[in-house]
Amino acid sequence: MRVAEFDREYVLRQAMLAFTQFGYAKTSMQKLTQVTALHPGSLYAAFKNKKGIFLAAIEQYQTDRNQQFTALFCDHKPVLPSLRNYIDSVVAECLSGNSMKVCLLTKSISEVEGQDEQISKVLSANLNAYENALAKQFTRAIDQQEISTTRSAKQLARFLAMGLYGLRTYALTNSNIEDINQLANDLYTSITN
Repeated sequence: MRVAEFDREYVLRQAMLAFTQFGYAKTSMQKLTQVTALHPGSLYAAFKNKKGIFLAAIEQYQTDRNQQFTALFCDHKPVLPSLRNYIDSVVAECLSGNSMKVCLLTKSISEVEGQDEQISKVLSANLNAYENALAKQFTRAIDQQEISTTRSAKQLARFLAMGLYGLRTYALTNSNIEDINQLANDLYTSITN
């Protein structure tokens, strides 16, 4: 059997956009063939089914997000300016008008929780890894005395993650730039003071 040749990252990024825009349940194989420009047979051969494409898209999403995160939070840089830049990048995504202003992980977990244990576990593991990456940066900030706090790095990471999830959700119904920026500033201030 001949193996289809295609740009896997491109296909998975297109699938990410579809899943983010339409959700897991409403993203059909027909929609995936349209957005990826692949024949159904090629998609099935490469990923077996919609769930396989979705899980691969989640993996690509996490790889892309990890690269962005790592680029912002270099170990030799102070944490707080990187944190400010990170929050600003989330605000920019929220105000961008494209479908990626919503976090694919958080959108998907609310949709599939309780319906598919494997997908739920993958999404939860990725969200926990995100929280741990934030906690690592807060540990650095505390160790470097950039933040003086009674809260632990883990508590700060949870609070920031919750705030960013909320900010993204809020931005779905309110695209007022001043409101979104004010909420982001309040979030940053509540963590750093």
